[in-house]
Amino acid sequence: MECEFPRINSNKEEIIKYFKDTKSIAVIGVSPDPKKDSHRVAKYLLEAGYRMIPVYPKEEEILGQKVYRSLLEIDEPVDMVVVFRKPEAVNAITDACIQRGDVKVLWTQIGIVNNAAAQKAKDAGIHVVQNRCAMVDHRELLG
Repeated sequence: MECEFPRINSNKEEIIKYFKDTKSIAVIGVSPDPKKDSHRVAKYLLEAGYRMIPVYPKEEEILGQKVYRSLLEIDEPVDMVVVFRKPEAVNAITDACIQRGDVKVLWTQIGIVNNAAAQKAKDAGIHVVQNRCAMVDHRELLG
């Protein structure tokens, strides 16, 4: 997949509302390695008071939280999904968000853009944020 410019995105006022309305955040691709961005962002979100739900193919626990293998395995409400995966993986993640029916925001981190998946999510009533860092935005807008 070639590098895309995000055609579907949210503005700062919308992002502030998303964070204020969110209680639980599934972080897809969170690493157990404290040096990785995904770990630092997940830790920040946890410390900011959100219920952070790690999704990772290995490990039983990350940052003291039970790890799930997929978004569909999570047995509690998920308000926001933050993605640390390659752009092509966002297609399946978007499908899982739609299938769950409770996800309100699909957020892809810096460098991750998939406009087709973003449009599909938007068409399903899910707000989309692409190519932005959840930690940086939260700190800047609400910190």
